[in-house]
Amino acid sequence: MIYEGVLTKMQTENGSPIQYYLVFENDFLNVNQLLDKEIQIDFKGYQCLNCGLSKKIFRQGFCYDCFYEIPQAADWIMRPELSKAHLDQEDRDLAYEKQVQLQPHIVYLANSSNVKVGVTRKTQVPTRWIDQGAHEAIEIVEVPNRYLAGITEVALKEHVSDKTNWRSMLKNDLKDEDLVEWRNKLKDFIPDEAMEYFMENNSETNLEFPVLQYPAKPKSLNLEKTPTYTGKLKGIKGQYLLFEDETVFNVRSSEGYLVRIAIN
Repeated sequence: MIYEGVLTKMQTENGSPIQYYLVFENDFLNVNQLLDKEIQIDFKGYQCLNCGLSKKIFRQGFCYDCFYEIPQAADWIMRPELSKAHLDQEDRDLAYEKQVQLQPHIVYLANSSNVKVGVTRKTQVPTRWIDQGAHEAIEIVEVPNRYLAGITEVALKEHVSDKTNWRSMLKNDLKDEDLVEWRNKLKDFIPDEAMEYFMENNSETNLEFPVLQYPAKPKSLNLEKTPTYTGKLKGIKGQYLLFEDETVFNVRSSEGYLVRIAIN
């Protein structure tokens, strides 16, 4: 079986275990069905996810020009506290910014390698947690816009990490945490503007990833440096494919790459 297309982040469906899909323009692939099979990945070039041109990818699947022009790559995406649509102020495209920023957002705690705080749109729960490889997560506040979520995250990351250690996450080198206890401990640090949105009666969500074997010393596959790779798939966690030889491939950081995938 051969599949060819432009990589975008794997689509997911929560279950026991989580189901993963690679979606191409004219085809899709249930990645879970490839466990214990040998896969060859060939790098064929680039295709910007915005303009569609075969220009070198700069960040987030976009070429350099698109990354600095389109609203989907503006600073407020990575730093929600910079959101201004609630003030009717445009950054790059006010209509788009209102559509994305002026909807319910969740500030959450997730445990992937350690307890970390994060922000996501409510519609992206639990997708966001799956993409981060979190095996447990809990909501802290549900606010009506992205700005309030952003300032809450900024306040809480003074007291808890906002980063995931990808190596620890992939090695499954983690411990269970009492996220209800963490949430209650952090309540005092929530900004006044967001305090009315605190969620105190919800329980944590647990997630199960389809992994047969975790790597002891994960080494990252870079398709630009290694344009052809063959390995036996042993697991999927976060947005990573885990192979028997301890190679790991981050699909999301390879968005916009044109690839050919052969299943042996």
